[in-house]
Amino acid sequence: MWAQVFRKRWKAILVGAAGGTILAMAGFYLQNDWHRNVLDPKVPFQIYQTTRMPRTPDYRKAADWYLNPALARYYADPRKVDVFFLHGTTFDGGKDWVGGVDNPQATNDVTRIQVPNYAGPFSVMGNVYAPKYRQASLYTQLTGRDDAREARRFAYTDAEAAFRAFLKQRKGGRGFVIVGVEQGGLLAERILRDEVAPNPELRGQLVAAYLLETLAPQALFMSPGSIPVCQRRDGTGCVVAYLSVDAGRPDQALQVLKRAVAWEGNNELVTLGSDKAVCVNPLTGAATNEEVDAHRSQGATNATGLEWGTEPALILHKVAARCLSGLLIVDKPDSPTFRDGPAWVDQRKVNPYNLFYGDLQADLQSRWQAFQDN
Repeated sequence: MWAQVFRKRWKAILVGAAGGTILAMAGFYLQNDWHRNVLDPKVPFQIYQTTRMPRTPDYRKAADWYLNPALARYYADPRKVDVFFLHGTTFDGGKDWVGGVDNPQATNDVTRIQVPNYAGPFSVMGNVYAPKYRQASLYTQLTGRDDAREARRFAYTDAEAAFRAFLKQRKGGRGFVIVGVEQGGLLAERILRDEVAPNPELRGQLVAAYLLETLAPQALFMSPGSIPVCQRRDGTGCVVAYLSVDAGRPDQALQVLKRAVAWEGNNELVTLGSDKAVCVNPLTGAATNEEVDAHRSQGATNATGLEWGTEPALILHKVAARCLSGLLIVDKPDSPTFRDGPAWVDQRKVNPYNLFYGDLQADLQSRWQAFQDN
């Protein structure tokens, strides 16, 4: 029966299908434009900076840190390494170019999602220091406007001040780690370039830097005097960087490559363009194009909502990954545990889970042991 209907009405069916496809695509793009318009502050950044800028955080106070063993006066294990952690984007935008450190929704997302999922892997071997900072909004990641790049450059002023406070306040002995996630990874790139690499003392104390879900240009880590990319899991004083893309979503790769920016020598943010990006596979801890199967995965998890210090249950041997053209192409479990949030804005932030939680734990353990043995 259906075959007869199709033969009689195939033109109408095809026209209807084509029309539906066009409408769906139009809806997709209109939805993107609508969201961007809602998140646009609609005021030049320079005017915003002088009239509506949120308060400057005071890193002498515990209230302006998510985690700080020194100021909070809780136990910092001297056997562990001190870890400086910069979270990713949690503030959407709207009337503000940057999110204040007192913004309740942005703070809640850092506390519930990013700290347990992305700082958590480093807590077993490390004392974690996580500052609040006036982060550039999600809108600034979705447009190439100069105002947006100014907002992202502004966020570095807080990150730099927090890092210098961390160096003064930390309680551990020699050796420290830097971890940055997404926007925090971009800020950590510049800290490595401007604060750590030129300073022999700091450079000698760097156990490793982790730029998670960050598209970092190879050129930044290949110039004379720069911090090198990690080539093996027991290497120290080097950088682990990757940006993961779902193997089943090639459109994600195009989107992240189009939006990627990097620091120029004059501290301007420019489009990454055709420059090659660093990709260190977290399953091996090495910069390699080797296809690593899921048997080597040491544990994925969704730690969202867990209280700090609670070890999440890990799902072993379910994630495969390969570096390809500077991106980490990932095969992940088809499970509700590892799905993005339903909201449009949630799908443009870092994942609310960590596919490499156990691998990052093992990676820091190996590098910290190698650093202590030297």
